[in-house]
Amino acid sequence: MGRPYAVKGRKKKRKLNEAAASDSAPAADEAEELQQRPEEAVEEKGNENMAAAAAGEEEEHAAVEGLPVVPRTVDGKRQPGAIFVLERACLEVGKVGKNMQILNSDDHANYLRKQGRNPADYRPDIIHQALLAIFDSPLTKAGRLQAVYVRTEKGVLFEIKPHVRMPRTFKRFCGLMSQLLQKLSITAVGKREKLLNVIKNPVTRYLPVGARKIGLSYSAEKSVNLFDYVAKSNDDETLVFVVGAMAHGKIDKEYSDDYIQICNYPLSAACCLNRICSALEQKWKIQ
Repeated sequence: MGRPYAVKGRKKKRKLNEAAASDSAPAADEAEELQQRPEEAVEEKGNENMAAAAAGEEEEHAAVEGLPVVPRTVDGKRQPGAIFVLERACLEVGKVGKNMQILNSDDHANYLRKQGRNPADYRPDIIHQALLAIFDSPLTKAGRLQAVYVRTEKGVLFEIKPHVRMPRTFKRFCGLMSQLLQKLSITAVGKREKLLNVIKNPVTRYLPVGARKIGLSYSAEKSVNLFDYVAKSNDDETLVFVVGAMAHGKIDKEYSDDYIQICNYPLSAACCLNRICSALEQKWKIQ
């Protein structure tokens, strides 16, 4: 009785071995084909890398869809504050390849030269450093910053709310500015509040009535000690400081009430703003 089952088992085993052999044969053929055509593997790997890069660009773009905000200082009484206007910022969007990017002298020098432009004029890092100098200051953290306005070389004016958390890295900052100049506004994370918003010129229409507008330039004829100058100002009037954020040249003083020089040497925008913030912090006893 045991022999028929044994024969049947041998037949079943033989069929399984044949099926395994038939399955392994195509695998060997495929391996041989891959060895004969390695360029297909390289091409496939290249496509995977391109897909990963595209996903990275999409992730980076999504990361700046909303901006985080810093906690606002709550104080019942009205306190004097300051407004900054940054003129002639080097922020211009250009189509490089398939992407819209903020043009800068490091990454787009050849692109700019082909269009007959001077790469040295494209310095968005200046406005980035200037904004960090303002938003990192104790003045801002104490709630004394009322507003920041930026006007580009092309005449585009936008407002930045005082409780914005500015991107720390230059790459993310350029991504944010590119999105702003194309979409015209940036909202807070999870909210509809516009933290950055392109607005109509001129900037004077947004300044408080009776505000004292102070232009700063190395070429100004009136030289002052900034700490003494700020200390003598009246707390009843809002101080508006107009500073250039360009690589070369000077700001237009047409709407400034006073046009001053604060140093015997040319200063960067960030250095100039640090001095202004320090003078205001000393005046208002912000530690």
